[in-house]
Amino acid sequence: MLHAAGVSDEMIHTQLAAGRLLRLRHGVYVGASAWPSAPSEQHVLLARAEQVANPGGVISHQSAAVEWGLPAPGFTPWHEQPVCLTFPTARGHGSQHKIARHRLASLPETQIVRDPAGYPVTSLARTASDLVAGFALPEALVVLDAAARSLLETFVSNARRRDYLNPRLVDAVRDTIATVNPSLPALTLVHPARESAAESLSAGHFHLAGLPTPLFQVPIETPFGTFFPDFFWPEHRLIGECDGAVKGEDPGAYVKEKRREQVFLDLDFGVVRWLGGEIMTKPARVVGRVARALGL
Repeated sequence: MLHAAGVSDEMIHTQLAAGRLLRLRHGVYVGASAWPSAPSEQHVLLARAEQVANPGGVISHQSAAVEWGLPAPGFTPWHEQPVCLTFPTARGHGSQHKIARHRLASLPETQIVRDPAGYPVTSLARTASDLVAGFALPEALVVLDAAARSLLETFVSNARRRDYLNPRLVDAVRDTIATVNPSLPALTLVHPARESAAESLSAGHFHLAGLPTPLFQVPIETPFGTFFPDFFWPEHRLIGECDGAVKGEDPGAYVKEKRREQVFLDLDFGVVRWLGGEIMTKPARVVGRVARALGL
């Protein structure tokens, strides 16, 4: 495009040396003023640059996860991994190097969409399915639950709490993911009501440990208002709360949580708590704590 506009290689090198142009990859440049400050946005721009240089490729896997805002199940965010493109097997090529990963895979047109800037990216359901290949159940649920939640929000406008619990909508998002990969082992456990990666991890570990299946974010009416606990075992009158970083961002969150817990205790509910960091690093400890609270 620069050459077509009459810009010579010498002029490009001059602009690079002056810092007015940035080289994203060989043959692809961007104005320095357009380079974003957020690492996730930088990753997206690098993925688009790779796609520009490889027009047959589709932004996928961790790069698509950044575009869709899907959480990573571990401590390394998606944007810290190399950018990734998938090439439909009929017209692509595969390679892997430090800067970018190229993959070969069957990629139906129905599983390709355009991002806000018009670049091809794998659909939300395809992205989630690609990412969880080889993941253990708890980690897979982190990605799939978040994808299900986002998918549900495309089915209804201004989704409310009750929508995430609506059986028809829950089935609809599972069916949407199943159209990409009906054999995903975690599919029947996917639930859009879970609001955080830590909650999804917890649900996965509880299932693997054989604990009773709880309800998620269901309303509990009290004289002090309606509360929506993260986990609820109604037959045990036990409430489970997973405390994560989001709650800690509110300076008054600790006081609110203690008041809420006291309301439950005064109404003869049991309460068991754990931290998001605990379920990530010491899941057996959390499972044991919940099992004891359940009387198991």
